[in-house]
Amino acid sequence: MTDKYVVGLDFGTLSARAVIVRVRDGAEMGTAVHEYSHGVMDRVLSAADGRKLPPDFALQDPSDYIEALTAIVPGAVADSGVNANDIIGIGVDFTSATVVAAKSDGTPLCQVPGFANNPHAWVKLWKHHGAQDQAERIVKLAQVRREPWLARYGGVLSPEMLLPKVLETFEQAPEVYRATEVFCDAVDWITWQLTGVLTFAQGDSGYKRTYQDGKYPSQEFLANLNPGFADVFETRMNAPILPLGARVGGLTLKCAEQLGLPAGIAVASGNIDAHATAAAVQAVDNGQMTAIMGTSACYIVSDSQCREVPGVFGIVNGGMIEGSWTYEAGQTAFGDIFAWFVENCVPASYGEQAQRRGITVHELLSEKCAGQKVGEHGLIALDWHNGNRSVLADPRLSGMILGQTLTTTPEDQYRALLEAAVFGARTIIESFRSAGIEISEMVVAGGLTKNHFLMQLMCDICRVPLSVGTAGQPGSRGSAIFGAVAAGAYPDVRAASQAMGGKLTGVYQVDTRRADQYDLLYAEYARLHDYFGRGENQVMHRLKKIRSQAHVRPEELSEVMNDDIPAHQ
Repeated sequence: MTDKYVVGLDFGTLSARAVIVRVRDGAEMGTAVHEYSHGVMDRVLSAADGRKLPPDFALQDPSDYIEALTAIVPGAVADSGVNANDIIGIGVDFTSATVVAAKSDGTPLCQVPGFANNPHAWVKLWKHHGAQDQAERIVKLAQVRREPWLARYGGVLSPEMLLPKVLETFEQAPEVYRATEVFCDAVDWITWQLTGVLTFAQGDSGYKRTYQDGKYPSQEFLANLNPGFADVFETRMNAPILPLGARVGGLTLKCAEQLGLPAGIAVASGNIDAHATAAAVQAVDNGQMTAIMGTSACYIVSDSQCREVPGVFGIVNGGMIEGSWTYEAGQTAFGDIFAWFVENCVPASYGEQAQRRGITVHELLSEKCAGQKVGEHGLIALDWHNGNRSVLADPRLSGMILGQTLTTTPEDQYRALLEAAVFGARTIIESFRSAGIEISEMVVAGGLTKNHFLMQLMCDICRVPLSVGTAGQPGSRGSAIFGAVAAGAYPDVRAASQAMGGKLTGVYQVDTRRADQYDLLYAEYARLHDYFGRGENQVMHRLKKIRSQAHVRPEELSEVMNDDIPAHQ
């Protein structure tokens, strides 16, 4: 019998990747990657325009997605050597909460004449934080009205989510809002492009589009936010919602010709990149936490019940597999922090030493760190260099290192930052555990799993055994698993994950002596976390405000400093 294959597509922050996966065992046959031409637009909209974007903007060009798509699929097929006629389906994942404003035919508004110079017409990337004010207003109103859906997001709402971003467009660029006929997350936009059918994925809708218990926030609630905003879901987001692994439609003839695939093959309902990874590493059952650690970090775990978890990023029934409630939390910066430090804070001599030895600066610093005893550097850091997603949901927070002296070394600082990132992960895990959610295993995936010192830190500080996913391309492999279900090759996601996913179990075990020592450091982290993050000292907020008003006249600076910034709850 001829083997069948599926395509897994993984659209990340800076690039997209495709992998061709064999259906019977998940073997990765071929892959291709393509970097986005425009990357992240967070300083200027374009080199030609030159106007600076506000500090908290992060935009993308949707043409990058199509350019990448038409490069990676043929590239992966060629790399695999498989017969394209044996490919039966496509699965897709995307960075979550990346919002597209489009016309009814799918044309992004930034490509419509007259809108190219309006920042709000472009794709608002997941880490676009321009809607913080809108997010805070949504939360305050939901608290006053005792909206039941707010608890599904830990009582907070990130500005990264769709509703704050669309409200931001409504209020800051009404001309863009009026011209937009569909607001959708990019994961649904790309399946729309592939099939010609607009649908919304159940998982993404629950986590990022405030869709809970079969409905969106009410028109009455939305009208209280802004009277003209009441019908936003009915008029601009009116499409069927499909469960994970469902078939959106068949690949269009036009796309089939562009991609070199058979027309009509199944395209699965899209998934969030991190959630797709859970299927690739066989972590879809209750109590198994998937930790995806790259530039940022995301944590996924399922439970049999719906429990209130403070600061969780989302709780969705069927968010991973039918019959379980799946919880998401995350950190907006993880590997990004280490990369920032190496690029900006390490002496040239370290780079020269690493080059002589044929290793990276990260490897050199990790090696030097590993020789230290717990707490030897005398430092404690906060991992908020890109704000905090969980459990505080506050993008105005910022990073810090406390305890530096004239004898502090780069490896001291680097280790403190590694520890801070893991302390942030523990804070999330403690929130889950306090709510009664069991975490019996953590399965790690992503590029940072190669750093064995960091992985042992995760194991010891979080006090949970670590397994390691074996998928070479976990995001796209996971997408392929959902594509196989949509194509009818497996009855459900659990069966497909068991056959096509892979992991090494219990690779890292807790060293209780080190874990006890880290408990002391974590206690200090927790004190700083609450002191700066829960409203006792809002200096980080004030510094952000001073930065945003850097051109205010000197006599007005005291007014900026004394502005009443409400304490974060």
